Amino acid sequence: MTTFVLVSGPFTGGWVWRETAARLGEAGARACPLSLTGLGERRHLARPGTGLETHVEDVVQLIDHLDEADLVLVGHDYAIHPVLGAADRRPERVGRIVYLDSGMPQDGDTALALVPDQEVRERLSRPDGPAEHGGRVPVPEPGGWERWGSTAGLSARALERLDRYAAPQPSGTLVEPLRLTGAAAGTPVTGVFCTASGTTIAMVEAFVRTGPPQFRALARPGVTFFEIPTGHWPMLSAPDGLAAVLLDAAAGKGHRITVGEDEQPFSTRPFVLDPPECPRERTGAVDLFLPDAADPRPAVVFVHGGPVPADARPTPRDWPLYTGHARHAAALGMVGATVDHGLHALTDYARAAEDVAAAVALVRADPRVDADRVALWFFSGGGPLLTDWLAAPPPWLRCVAASYPVLAPLPGWHTMDARFRPAEAVRTAGELPVVLTRAGLEQPTIAATVAEFLTAATAAGTRVETVDVPAGRHGFDVADHTEESRAAVRAAHDTVLAHLSS
Repeated sequence: MTTFVLVSGPFTGGWVWRETAARLGEAGARACPLSLTGLGERRHLARPGTGLETHVEDVVQLIDHLDEADLVLVGHDYAIHPVLGAADRRPERVGRIVYLDSGMPQDGDTALALVPDQEVRERLSRPDGPAEHGGRVPVPEPGGWERWGSTAGLSARALERLDRYAAPQPSGTLVEPLRLTGAAAGTPVTGVFCTASGTTIAMVEAFVRTGPPQFRALARPGVTFFEIPTGHWPMLSAPDGLAAVLLDAAAGKGHRITVGEDEQPFSTRPFVLDPPECPRERTGAVDLFLPDAADPRPAVVFVHGGPVPADARPTPRDWPLYTGHARHAAALGMVGATVDHGLHALTDYARAAEDVAAAVALVRADPRVDADRVALWFFSGGGPLLTDWLAAPPPWLRCVAASYPVLAPLPGWHTMDARFRPAEAVRTAGELPVVLTRAGLEQPTIAATVAEFLTAATAAGTRVETVDVPAGRHGFDVADHTEESRAAVRAAHDTVLAHLSS
């Protein structure tokens, strides 16, 4: 008999699993819904000092009171943090961990980083924030649950249950870091995506192949995936479907992402062109690739995508993608600059924007650079960092460029600072030219942000020059070694050079 430990997300307790637990029981499994300390019902408030460690211990104690081996631990949303903490302490008791519409926290991460309500994130980030409201995050007001996840599929009755039984979330559970030793690192895992929240298996599979290196772990053996066509609370909106998925997950079923042994990580794939070597100098977080020229030259600063983990090696400025672009710029007579910035999580865009601004200032201050002729070139998830430069372009910025960029928050990117929306900032770009390279086989969710951007740019009269790669995928300049890709890279560079030379 399979035993499921069911742990729900913020504000909710064991009551939220009632229908799903009944379906699991009817199928011959044992379901053990758990109410974490302070979250059973609204009237049972958490005691002072309740933090993530308290909730980890809640799960550990339940595990210790169960006789069955190979338990399936299900963590919904925030609850994946105490579930992972408990699995780390009792790895021999856990047969599988199910990430139910949740993030993928690592050792040292806080749940606050994944809270979708930006107002709550900002408040709890202040030194005195966690103590406000008696150390608790108030329950969402009626009609306000959408700020914490998609309510698609929830009936009026289900929403009324949320309003009636939800309890304030202890602030300490969101700001206390998760501590993991790695003891449960080899435990089989399953990710369940509620597609109305914005994440799909196809999206994750694309990120595994063309995204930051941390996604490669999702292709390891023992990792499976499921989708449920509903919103963020499937135990209320689709209990039958959720129960069926959990049973299949426990049986080892589900979609698996495979990566060939000869398929290089995106960070080490070679650039589509073979530009000549040139002098390279490193200052702080910036590398300059210098042309053979005696006079000050225009410069292009290449801004990498992400998020990329802080401990990723090599760092993006050493990836062949960006060094290749910088060397090609130098071959054309421009100073190419690569930079490492702090986009390590979706909540880091403000910090990354400051890093990019500092890097640009450093480049412009170099005597070998013509400080009045500078271009910025953004890639993939670095696209939102275009925002500040479009909103108020300085006179020395001759153009901006973007390759397969994200130009508005993607579905599910609730934790991203709402101000980083190039599709809105382009309305004030004025005469600043934009050079946009589009991949014809782009992920649909990213392509939608590009379409939104182009519509806004057209309405504002902003000059956008597009370079299309019809058969190109996201990251085509390392993923697709074709003549079409090479021609697109050359065309985009030539267009940028023309703006810097005018």
